[in-house]
Parts: sequence; structure tokens; C-alpha cells
Amino acid sequence: MQDKILPSINDPRQLEKLYRENKSAFKQAFTALYPKHKGQPLADFWNERLHYDTEDINWGNTKEILAVVSLSILAGLIAKIPAILSIWESYFYPRNIGFILFPILAGYFAWKNKLHSNKIIFIILAMLIGVVYINLLPNEPSDTLSLACIHILLYLWAILGFAYVGDHRNIGTKRIDFLKYNGDLIVMTSMILLAGGLMSAVTVGLFSILGFNIEKFYGEYIAIIGLAASPVLATYLSQKNPSLVGKISPVIAKIFSPLVLVMLIIYLVAMLFSKKDPYNDREFLIIFNVLLIGVMAIIFFSVVENNKLSKSQIWILLLLSIVTIIVNSIALSAILFRIWEFGLTPNRGAVLGSNLLILINLLLVTVRIFKTLSNPSDTSRMGKTIATYLPVYFIWAILVTFLFPLIFDFK
Repeated sequence: MQDKILPSINDPRQLEKLYRENKSAFKQAFTALYPKHKGQPLADFWNERLHYDTEDINWGNTKEILAVVSLSILAGLIAKIPAILSIWESYFYPRNIGFILFPILAGYFAWKNKLHSNKIIFIILAMLIGVVYINLLPNEPSDTLSLACIHILLYLWAILGFAYVGDHRNIGTKRIDFLKYNGDLIVMTSMILLAGGLMSAVTVGLFSILGFNIEKFYGEYIAIIGLAASPVLATYLSQKNPSLVGKISPVIAKIFSPLVLVMLIIYLVAMLFSKKDPYNDREFLIIFNVLLIGVMAIIFFSVVENNKLSKSQIWILLLLSIVTIIVNSIALSAILFRIWEFGLTPNRGAVLGSNLLILINLLLVTVRIFKTLSNPSDTSRMGKTIATYLPVYFIWAILVTFLFPLIFDFK
């Protein structure tokens, strides 16, 4: 994009055309070029335009607000299906919790991006296949059922990503934006839930003073509907007001990256003196893998949330990636050891495949981070490396969700 902007730096019509083709890529490229052209009237104008932050929250128009309210109510109704249809909660929620959220958000982005009818049909069919399949699985407790319930969330998340990317020409850039959206969604939803939790506590407390015990009613209806609706509201607010949380997520990533690096090194050293190890302790291996996924997420969000990283930040990410690869290798060797000793099970097969995919992804990202050290101003390729790999996780989710129960005879 810089190569296209540079010859047009004094051509307002061409700059506007490039901006409308790809707004996020244009902003990133222009921001990198601006210091060399600071003082030029057109360059200064575009810098102000791209980095102008309004103090007022954009609530959108009436049509958009009604759409969000309708989607929020629909999410709440889906969450209350067990009560409405007298279905066991222990049966419904493990299988269908993802269908409370992801179809609603996918519908929002399909509407927002004005997707073609064939893509909308694909999204609907993919969702229907998922919901019908997961609810037709035998109700007897099994490892393959648990794995399917977990991995169908990744399957639905990938479909949401498809709706988010829409008809955008630059798929790689849009996938990076999708990862940024996930970071913003977590931050915004957390703030909404915190505020909602405080309001709920005050409301229940005030009514209890008057002698009305509304705790059960509030928890079964208001709280559940609020939980289901909060990601919808968070999505709407973050999309209408990118600057609202756009500055928070990079700060969080910047703060936690060095802290996690130090914690991880201390943890590995402490493990050497501990009586527990992932080779002989199944619970320890599970916690080890959860730690791995969490650290990997911090690395990825640190990369995609920052358009420009300092050399010290890149070094921290490189060291964090290397240490995470060590953690992944330990976990992988522990899984292979347990398979060798006790045989292959659905859980061990799923964890083995997941760790292999994560290891490959980490290696690719680490190589890209290392190459970025020679050119710290160009961090976009790190994000593209992550974005290019995303479909691999989608394929893996399909395999575990739909094929593992058949491969392992629903055990």
C-alpha cells in the first residue's frame, strides 16, 4: 500500500480512492509514511482525518439500534430455550452454548457487510449442519462428545470470521481486523459485564431491603438474557466506535507480554524442582496446555493489535515465542509419551493434533518476528503470517467435531 500512496501523496482524488479501497491498510501505510511528509497541507489533512477521535460515542441511527436490540433479544431467547421447551440444561448448554452467540454475531456482520445471498446461504447451512449434528450425537457421556462440544465453538468462530471478512478483496488484512475485533470484543464485553454485575448487585440489594427476594427471578431471566446480549452490544459499540477500545487492547497486550515472559520463565524453572510433571500427571498436562493456549493468544494479540512495534517490543515477543515453543515441545513430548505408554484415545489424539498445529504456527510466527528485527517499521507481515494460518484451525475443528466421533466409535 505504501508503494501506491507515495506517488499519490499530493493527489487528493487518488488518495481518496486508495482509502476507500482498503481503509485499514491505507491508515497503516499512511501513518508509516507521514513523518517524511509532515508539513505538507494535504498530508497534514489526511493525518488529522485518519487519527481524529471524537469524544462523543456514536450510537448509530434508529434502524441500527433496533437491529441490535432485536438480535440481543433473540440471543436471550435462545439462551432460555431449556426453560421454554423444558429441555435439560445439562443436555442443552454443553452442546449449544456456541449457538447462543455465534449465529447472532454472524447475522449482524452479514447484515452490516451486505453479503451476497450465496454467502448468506452458506453461513446458514453451515450453522444448521452444526446445530443438527451436535444435538444428534448420543447422549451418553464420552470423550468424543466432550471434544465435539469444545471444537464446535472453534468451528462456529471460523464461520463468524467468514461473515466478518465478507466480500472484502484483501482477505489477509480483513482476517487481521477480525483478530483485532476479537481482542476488542473481549475488552468491551468484560467492561459491560462488570458494569452489569455491579448494577445487578445493587438492584437485588435494594429490593431485598424492601422485603422482595428477586434474586432467583433476576438470575434466571434478567441475568441470563443480559449475559447473552452483552457480546452483541459490545460488538455494535466497538464497530461503531473503533477508538473506544482500540487504544486499550494494544496497551493490555504491551503490558502483559513482558509480564507473561517473566512468569513463564519462572514457571519452567520451578517445574524442574517440582514433584509434578506433565509426563505422569494428567491434570498437570491439561493445565500445561491451557497455559500454552493462553500465552499463544497473548503473542498473537500483541502482534495484530499493534501497527508499529518498537525494537524492544519485538525482542520481547521473540523471546516469548521461543519460550512458548519450549513449553509446547514439553507438552508435545508428554503427549507422545502417554500415547506410547497407554495407547491412543480421543483426548490424546485431539491434544496431539492441536499441539502440532500450534507448534507449526508458533514456528512460523517466530521466524517472521525474527526477520522483523531487521526492519522494525514493517510489522504487518507478522499479522499476515497469523491470518494465513487461521483456516488450518477451521479444518482441524471440522475433523475433531464431525469425524472423531465416527473414528473412535463415539467413545
